Amino acid sequence: MPIAKLVIELEIPHAQSIKDRRQVVRSLKDKLRHAFNAGVAELDEGLVWNRATLGIVAISSSTGYLKGQLELIDRSITGLANTLGAQITDSYAEILDEDSGE
Repeated sequence: MPIAKLVIELEIPHAQSIKDRRQVVRSLKDKLRHAFNAGVAELDEGLVWNRATLGIVAISSSTGYLKGQLELIDRSITGLANTLGAQITDSYAEILDEDSGE
């Protein structure tokens, strides 16, 4: 069964404290979970106030569906991040498929 993985690196220029950072990260996680029914987790320790890394995963029996979901999430997160005052600095998508040995 294929598993889609998307890693997003964010910059939060206005964050002056861990509270500012947490507010942006929590809002993004909640919106992504609700909109796409995907697993979302913060991947870093949160030691740097103005940066964050999010991991998003989805599972489906269809690789084509997962590719479409990843593209949709990638496009949507840019808009969501901008409304929260954050910027996407990097993103990396991958589909792990046990049939292909990845």
